[in-house]
Amino acid sequence: MDRSVRQQGIFCPPRAGSIGQHWAVLWLTATKASAPNNGAMYPALHTSRSHFIPLRTLRYHLHLWGEARPGSTPLVLLHGWMDVGASYQFVVDAFSEAFAAGRQIIAPDWRGFGQSRLPSPCDHYVFADYLADLDQLLDQLVGDQPIDLVGHSMGGNVAMLYAGVRPARVRRLVNLEGFGLPATRPSQAPGRYAQWLDEMKQLPQGGMALKSYDSAAGVAQRLMKTNPRLSQDKADWLAQHWAAPDASGQWAILGDPAHKVTSAQLFRLDEVLALYEAISAPTLAVEASDDSLGRWSKGQYSLDEYHQRLTHVRNCRVAVVQDAGHMLHHDQPQAVAALIEQFLGDLE
Repeated sequence: MDRSVRQQGIFCPPRAGSIGQHWAVLWLTATKASAPNNGAMYPALHTSRSHFIPLRTLRYHLHLWGEARPGSTPLVLLHGWMDVGASYQFVVDAFSEAFAAGRQIIAPDWRGFGQSRLPSPCDHYVFADYLADLDQLLDQLVGDQPIDLVGHSMGGNVAMLYAGVRPARVRRLVNLEGFGLPATRPSQAPGRYAQWLDEMKQLPQGGMALKSYDSAAGVAQRLMKTNPRLSQDKADWLAQHWAAPDASGQWAILGDPAHKVTSAQLFRLDEVLALYEAISAPTLAVEASDDSLGRWSKGQYSLDEYHQRLTHVRNCRVAVVQDAGHMLHHDQPQAVAALIEQFLGDLE
């Protein structure tokens, strides 16, 4: 979508009869984030329960809010790369009381993040494992009951693919800046495999180690440096969940460095679009007013291309959250919560 068109809030739908003909665009003007709480840590309104389940070869960690209720649809929140399930706390707190109390909300820590640790050292991660983890997690927690699924960034990519693989399991789908990756060509395979082999050697030599910090305050400063919109009180709260003291007393990031090893597999756009076409759930794609895609892709992949991909989803609309960057659920949790709540409530 051209920047000048985006600023006017106009987007022309695909021609009638094409995939994605239900496309619509929504604009949401976010309220300014509240000021820090006089130097105090962010006060969580709805405290999550920490819960572990055996899942495949792992002890999987979940954050749970609310209780399962007959007739209600569980809400599953999937975090992004180098993040944790607790990252959704601000959005959960921004839900209305009726919405939050009326369903169970589940936010797992992906394998190798947060407290979902592997039983033995790992030297790389395979993206398909996230799909298998989610599939078996739902088997245990909700059975065959359809869910509402929300994913941010990497979690948004997982959510989109999973909704195409298991369309009957997803009632409604919300993708927060899960853009996917630039399209690749088969000719890139030799270089990609070589890169993967090289990085697999670098990992045990410490070439991909994550920085540790002297204190939780240092972690909070790191979070605020990465995201200047993040207030001090929220950064202090997140730091307690994003990192933990190690044996030496340093605060270590709760993310396995092996996640930094590039995938050996190319991003196969034709396969991704086939999965998009199989999604049956009404879908809301939410993006931030800051063009984070253009920033990280460095010209390899644009919002125009992303929006074109979304036309392969049969029932998709787009919303833009103003005054927000890639971590829009931290920057404008009230706006993100309102979008999710309204979109999911349309069917209730």
